[in-house]
Amino acid sequence: MTQNSAGDDDVTAGRRRWQERYDAARKRDADFTTLSGVELEPVYGPRAGSAYPGFEQIGWPGEFPFTRGLYATGYRGKTWTIRQFAGFGNAQQTNERYKMILAAGGNGLSVAFDMPTLMGRDSDDPRSLGEVGHCGVAIDSAADMDVLFADIPLQDVTTSMTISGPAVPVFCMYLVAAERQGADISKLDGTLQTDIFKEYIAQKEWLYPPEPHLRLIGDLMEFCDREIPRYKPLSVSGYHIREAGSTAAQELAFTLADGFGYVELGLSRGLDVNRFAPGLSFFFDAHIDFFEEIAKFRAARRIWARWLRDVYGATDERAQWLRFHTQTAGVSLTAQQPDNNIVRTAVEALAAVLGGTNSLHTNALDEVLALPSEKAAEIALRTQQVLMEETGVTNVADPLGGAWYVEELTDEMERQAEAIFARIKDMSSDGSMTSGILRGIEDGWFMAEIADAAFEYQQKLEKGDKKVVGVNVHESSVAEDLEILRISHEVELAQREVLAERKASRDEAAVQTALTRMVEAARGDDNVVPPMLDAARAEATLGEICGALREDCGGYLEPPRF
Repeated sequence: MTQNSAGDDDVTAGRRRWQERYDAARKRDADFTTLSGVELEPVYGPRAGSAYPGFEQIGWPGEFPFTRGLYATGYRGKTWTIRQFAGFGNAQQTNERYKMILAAGGNGLSVAFDMPTLMGRDSDDPRSLGEVGHCGVAIDSAADMDVLFADIPLQDVTTSMTISGPAVPVFCMYLVAAERQGADISKLDGTLQTDIFKEYIAQKEWLYPPEPHLRLIGDLMEFCDREIPRYKPLSVSGYHIREAGSTAAQELAFTLADGFGYVELGLSRGLDVNRFAPGLSFFFDAHIDFFEEIAKFRAARRIWARWLRDVYGATDERAQWLRFHTQTAGVSLTAQQPDNNIVRTAVEALAAVLGGTNSLHTNALDEVLALPSEKAAEIALRTQQVLMEETGVTNVADPLGGAWYVEELTDEMERQAEAIFARIKDMSSDGSMTSGILRGIEDGWFMAEIADAAFEYQQKLEKGDKKVVGVNVHESSVAEDLEILRISHEVELAQREVLAERKASRDEAAVQTALTRMVEAARGDDNVVPPMLDAARAEATLGEICGALREDCGGYLEPPRF
């Protein structure tokens, strides 16, 4: 930790500031005592008369640099949102799963799309054969969105959509579905992933070269800033970077660097950082190394707040906040002894909560083998509810704050991240983070860094230096085979049949007119979102919208790296 010391006067003044914020904030009506009835303070810090080295970097919850959380109340004010990631088969099947999640106590939806949708392809595309509905829900047009959210009022529920390459047209279809429900779209709330940088870095689901993608993202940021101020158009994702094999520090640094790039994009559009930065959110992985993950989350808030204030000029406190969703680590799950995955998920979820996550998805025990069964999905949901209702973790804000190990590890995460930022900036041609990211993508640098980290970890597994229960240690088991969810090929056949009927019954001239106007906007300076929205209203398909832009923008091949 840094060697500066916070004296007694500083600690007392800081606690007084925190107390004023806490007193003014709304608190939940709950019992904030231990199981044995011990009354708990809402926050703990240095005792009066003591000095704590580096405390100005730790501070109090709700106060810059937000190491200890964004809110003075912690979870006493509002618990994290339980947002279970779900999607499989067709829109009707997924709609039924969403209703089950909401009825069981979930309070936010998170949409998983199938591979053709993620790649901007329709279900009847030859390249979609065998993939429709298998890793998420198939969405071909706004009509599928109508079915997906049938009887779920979109104006009343926050909706997250995990999709990046075709994020903007999928978002337009979501808006059309909301309009058809009679919703005021200006009041919609939720998050769209849209993070194309991480696609080039890790997940590989891009449609066009980087510049056309950034153009679409900039248009989306402008549209949401003007028309849907509560909706977050960008969720900068470290999850897929970590799942690809990165270290915790690489996940932290690559993700925040991407976020800085999107801040630079907004500024280049003339947007006010104090207005658009609160619309950026983040999506992190909660891996199995318990304390490292907690430190990563705490360091992320601190780094983001400092850079937004000192580098990008954000003066509004909310523009300095790093809000983040967490998903437990899919890559930590094992096909061997899959019941052990319940334990892994619980530990990872607890790390996310102690790190101050704003929303959380817990993976199902069978997710390494297939899409979750209803039973496995319920266990995953109940895992969060047990943490929230039974463990007492919501009683105190940042309960690990000030722990020597946690604070030192938080500082180490920050040191490693700053070193990576410096390396990315060194690759920049104009001093911007964006230029450095693009150069790193073009040179295959990010891919190589992740590959090296993954290879090093794999070597440790094979040597037994790192142990995974049921895989390279404690391998015997009495567990029976799981019954897993399987998606019938009939789903694909039915989806293609419905799509053909929709194409036959729509106004084809209106579709072609809307697509033409969209491409004209993309070639000029007009915002692409309004004409794309018109195309979605006319029931243009995802493949048609993305295909029209692909013909105009061209495709992209990543550089080989050995």
